[in-house]
Amino acid sequence: MGAISSTLSKHCRALEQPDPLTVYLAVFILVGVLVSYLPQHIKIIQYGTSEGLSPWWVLLGGLSSIAAIGNILTLPASRADMACCKEISGGACAAALLGVAQIGLQWACFMFSVMLFLIFFPTAPDLDISSSIASITSSPPPKRRDAIIVGSTTLCALLVVGITSIALVAAWPHHTQYWANFLGSIAGLLAAVQYVPQIWYTYRLGDVKSLSVITMLIQVPGAFLFSFSLWLRVGWGGWSTWLVYVVTGILQGILLAMAISYYVVSRRATREQVEAEEEEEVGNNDDILCASAAADGALLDTDMDERSPLLQNGSMKSKRNESTMRSTSTNRQFGMLYAATPPEQDSDRSSRFGG
Repeated sequence: MGAISSTLSKHCRALEQPDPLTVYLAVFILVGVLVSYLPQHIKIIQYGTSEGLSPWWVLLGGLSSIAAIGNILTLPASRADMACCKEISGGACAAALLGVAQIGLQWACFMFSVMLFLIFFPTAPDLDISSSIASITSSPPPKRRDAIIVGSTTLCALLVVGITSIALVAAWPHHTQYWANFLGSIAGLLAAVQYVPQIWYTYRLGDVKSLSVITMLIQVPGAFLFSFSLWLRVGWGGWSTWLVYVVTGILQGILLAMAISYYVVSRRATREQVEAEEEEEVGNNDDILCASAAADGALLDTDMDERSPLLQNGSMKSKRNESTMRSTSTNRQFGMLYAATPPEQDSDRSSRFGG
């Protein structure tokens, strides 16, 4: 027991003076892991669908993260670092556990991605629509069976790794190295091939859909930076630890290049469509103006044709009225002339001269 205590104290003394470069780099990576996953989570929630995410990519990533968290928690060196927190200061303890925090945060973020993938899994369309989608995109439509496989397999793996790790640490704490090595190998292998199905799926789909380009922009350089931080810890002799993340960064870089190219093509097609719609709208407006002008001209001609006989009839009526007025005035003058000598006076004059 005293030998174990002295060994533990010696290990803890090495952790009391952490390397500043390693600590700053680990903190930067820790923050980068959290920030890199946020755009992916937000995009799935905003779009309301996880369309564009390959079920195999989600499954392999989930299994890899589960194996990685099991590896870091059962590794004897990690458990020794945790035990040293009883002897060293809080800052030194936090620095010593930054590696555990990185793997743990990455596991939590990817598990949340798996949960969003299952919650917002695209509903299977009708048969006719599915056939048309498959013919256009050359990609099979999503199936509910894929979501069931991803969810059930991830849950089973989480239970198996969790229960086995707890049992080994509790019953055989000195024999957990083999289990940790096994989990580390599984995590590295799955992480190395994780992006292969997503690359193929995106290529067949021809679009990124709900796959976040911003997340990949952060994670591609982050993978190489993370491998560099591991290289600082284990050197060239631990190539099996950091080489996995180099391969992951290369594959994710290929996926990022595809996503950017599809994004550029999509923006160009959208811009051309908008320009075509604007030109069509301008042409329709010109046709409407021409038709309106023609209709106004025809209406004006019709109005002139209708007014012409009315004007002729009006002039004839005015001439008739003038002649009528002239005849009326002439008759009135003759009437006044005859009315100037009353008949009674004429009879008196004739009787007077006769008498």
